This record gives sequence, structure tokens and C-alpha cells, in this order.
Amino acid sequence: MSQITSASLDADLRALLADVLGLTAARVAGFTEQTPLFGALPELDSMAVAGLFTALEDRFGFILEEDEIDGDLLETYGALHAFVARKLGHA
Repeated sequence: MSQITSASLDADLRALLADVLGLTAARVAGFTEQTPLFGALPELDSMAVAGLFTALEDRFGFILEEDEIDGDLLETYGALHAFVARKLGHA
């Protein structure tokens, strides 16, 4: 797997969210670290969460362990970004 930079991680994560949740690129581009996700985006329901986790594993090449998954993970865009960065060794 090629080295992922912080900027490419952000771009890849935004593209993945747009694709998996069926959001427009413009909408996802407007996400800030504080943008709420689960519970705030109707597109991110419990069924979409499973698809999002699978897409994260496939795209970034890591495995989500059961004990890593909690409500905080999808609380905000920043929380999700920070989690993926940690999984990839960026934090």
C-alpha cells in the first residue's frame, strides 16, 4: 500500500463518505472537524455504518477490531478522521 499523507487521507476519507453515504462532494467538502455524523446525517443510519466500516477497511487496508468501535468513533468528522489517522500510524 502506498504511503498516505495527511492531505490525501482527508481527501480519501471525504470521497469515501460521499460514495458510501450517497452524499454530494460539495456537501462532504463542507465538513469540519466538528461536523456531527451519526445521529445528524440521515444517510448514516445503522445499516450504513456497517457499509462504512467495510469501506474503511477496504480503502485503507486495516482491520477494525470490535473493541475499537464505539459511539465516539462516528460522533464527528474530526473523530472519524483522527481514528483513521491513528490506525494508519499518523498520530
